[in-house]
Amino acid sequence: MDHLVFEVGTALMIVAIGSIIANKLKFSIIPFLIILGMMVGPHAPEIGIIDLTFIGSNDFIQFMGRIGVLFLLFYLGLEFSVGKLMKSGRNIVVGGSIYVAMNFALGLLYGFVAGMPWMETLIIAGLLSVSSSAIVAKVLVDLKRTANPETELILGIILFDDIFLALFLTTMSGILLAGSTSALGIITSVLISVGYMLLFFIIARKGAPLLNKWLNIKSDEIFIIVIFAILFFVSGFSETLHVAEAIGALLLGLVFSETKHRDRIEHLVVPFRNFFGAIFFFSFGLSIDPSTLTNAIWLALGAAIITIVGNFVAGMISGRKAGLSHKASSSIGLTIMARGEFSIIVADLGVTAGLNPILTPFTALYVLILAIIGPLMTKESKNIYGGLNKIFKWSKAPEKKKIELPGE
Repeated sequence: MDHLVFEVGTALMIVAIGSIIANKLKFSIIPFLIILGMMVGPHAPEIGIIDLTFIGSNDFIQFMGRIGVLFLLFYLGLEFSVGKLMKSGRNIVVGGSIYVAMNFALGLLYGFVAGMPWMETLIIAGLLSVSSSAIVAKVLVDLKRTANPETELILGIILFDDIFLALFLTTMSGILLAGSTSALGIITSVLISVGYMLLFFIIARKGAPLLNKWLNIKSDEIFIIVIFAILFFVSGFSETLHVAEAIGALLLGLVFSETKHRDRIEHLVVPFRNFFGAIFFFSFGLSIDPSTLTNAIWLALGAAIITIVGNFVAGMISGRKAGLSHKASSSIGLTIMARGEFSIIVADLGVTAGLNPILTPFTALYVLILAIIGPLMTKESKNIYGGLNKIFKWSKAPEKKKIELPGE
């Protein structure tokens, strides 16, 4: 702890160097930061006075990473209108159900084919079904796709995914940790989560005039203090109701998006989103020991391939059901393909309950593969769609009009 500031400063230098390299290569910084985090940490050597193990500062860096998730999701919420989301309610339920059901079914099949015991198979199905809200948010913002027609449905699927996660974790916790399968307890937990989300939608629709009055603060200094205080309080309170703190931040962003202070909040939050968001991805890599990955490499590769195919198909079906074009629909599955923090939470539950320890390296490698491939496929979604369109002929290329010259 005596050198906490120096250790954190060293970590930030690594993040800065990685970001500069990624920018020079015109590449997403997400995989760079995850890999850099993996290269250091508890298993790394000490080089002179520079300690790359980050033992003393690990907890603090991980906490800064959690803050990054909050800012990423809060900013994403600011980019959307609750009114539009409410109008898209049916599409969200249908799309979310298709997405979760398809991925969960493929996860069950994969666990069975891989010869996993029943409980391990359920855990694998669960972690294959939940996308990374943080990575999806980062990619949408980085690629400036928040205004795309399919992005509202993507956001809705993320929210639906969280409801599924609440149900799944509650059910599996009862089975694995408490030995209870109380239907009443499960239903109560899910109803609380859904009711909490609906409360934010109501506040956003009905409480905007009051919020406009309360947030009419001239001083930027006081204004941002008030906004951050509400953000951290609401996010922390959400956890007490078994709603992910990141989703609490997203819902609060949706509320503020309905106020006249939206643009001001966005402007002040951007630097914090960029800074703490980068630390999140570095801290995630910091938690992975590369030496534990070799035993699960083929299992993880197989799961990643299944996820890529399943996500694309589910995205296409969900988008077409919502009336979107083939091109926009293909972008859905490619955008929500990344796996991250929620998959790790599901795997930790299984490990805590004493299930097969291979779940840890398997999840780490699986998440890393999709954390790298996911943003890449999102970035190249137009080219991927173009290539597949040549095969499946979803849409015809616009005809080139002949320009008639005078005298012809």
